[in-house]
Amino acid sequence: MTRASARVLSRELLLRLMPPVLVLVALTAALGAYSAKQLADHVFDRWLFDASRSLAGQVHFDADGRPSLRLPAEAQAMLLFDDVDRTWFSVQADGRLLAGQPGLPTSGDDEVVRSPHGRAFGATVDGRPVRVAREDLLGPQGARVTVLVAETLGKRERASAWLRDMLWPMAALVLATGLAIVLAVRATVRPLEQIAARWRQQSSVSLDAIEAGDVPRELVPFATALNGLLGRLRGLLERERQFSSVAAHQLRTPLAGLQLGLARAREAGDLETVRAVLGELEQTTQRTARVVQQLLALGRLTPESDGVQPGPPVDLVALAQEVGAAQADAALARGLDLELDAPDTPVSVPGQADLLAEALANLLDNAIRYTPAGGRIVVRVQDAPPALGVDDSGPGIPEDEREAVQQRFVRGRGAAGDGSGLGLAIVRDVAALHGARLELGDGAWGGLRAELRFDARRPVP
Repeated sequence: MTRASARVLSRELLLRLMPPVLVLVALTAALGAYSAKQLADHVFDRWLFDASRSLAGQVHFDADGRPSLRLPAEAQAMLLFDDVDRTWFSVQADGRLLAGQPGLPTSGDDEVVRSPHGRAFGATVDGRPVRVAREDLLGPQGARVTVLVAETLGKRERASAWLRDMLWPMAALVLATGLAIVLAVRATVRPLEQIAARWRQQSSVSLDAIEAGDVPRELVPFATALNGLLGRLRGLLERERQFSSVAAHQLRTPLAGLQLGLARAREAGDLETVRAVLGELEQTTQRTARVVQQLLALGRLTPESDGVQPGPPVDLVALAQEVGAAQADAALARGLDLELDAPDTPVSVPGQADLLAEALANLLDNAIRYTPAGGRIVVRVQDAPPALGVDDSGPGIPEDEREAVQQRFVRGRGAAGDGSGLGLAIVRDVAALHGARLELGDGAWGGLRAELRFDARRPVP
């Protein structure tokens, strides 16, 4: 991952996190301010209600039902005293002023009902906005008494100003929250940038695994998968280097022989010598073609893959007949008896016919190459579990070498003649791709038995 892509991830996280968090913080602040204002209005309205109710408690009715107000001067002074706001009161009976200031409004806007007989509303007195509390009384003879207490909005405006001043800290809180989100996102993405930096520090050929000890737990699967990919790439590059090196080595000798043979043919003074040289060149060409074929087959195989692509089932009996027929002339030329031992019914396995044919061709080529004249070679196909192999009467392979000779470019210590050491390696890789295994053992006639044993549990398409 590059730094540019890490910044894209940071921007994506910020775009997903910042708007909802900031909106939530802003809504919380606005709701808090609104709730505080409502609470302040409720407290101030409650004082007005208490004052109007106290005045209403001082209203008395005589025997004829006429109302009167008994309000001591001290109580009136206490009611009207306020070092911030101006306060008025009025007590009226059927429109007649009993006490207080005349002309107070009896209704207004933004009304709040506190009880069946009490309410508060906004109005204007002497050109000044006020809040008025009203309490209605009904006398025993039907007399109606209205008690009004009005107050200017000074304390309320102070509370509103205080709340407006609180918006600045709330705005700072929103900014601090956004900054915290930015820092948190950067800290979260930093391990990815560190991994990218480690990648950039590596050479183009090292592909060393990245140390995942200090990687956050959530990134451990990513680092593990990345190291696995690097390991597979290292193995692939190593195989490519080995393949190129050995291919050059394997082809250098026959190509040099061809060049030398052509020079000998050109300098030969008689036809018999030219024919002899051409015969040697033909054998060298055949060996070179075989090596090239094996190298190409080896290059197609990747044992680390998950297996061959699913396709039509392969009949091992038909495959053995086809490959055996193709090798029959080579066996007859060396005086060998080539046989087929297979069931009468098809034996099918999932896989790729061309790869399995290449594997069997390599087993047959080894048997024909190393079995002495007059020997016997049997191509075997077995069912339950499926198996495909070759038995010969050749020298065999010592038990302590059977594992080693399955490696690429490895030949047995007693191997005679020419060879590249690729045949059994190709067979092993083909077997691995098909979920099978290559087994080397003692043959029925003292030679080698080489078999591909397939997993009987693998379903056939």
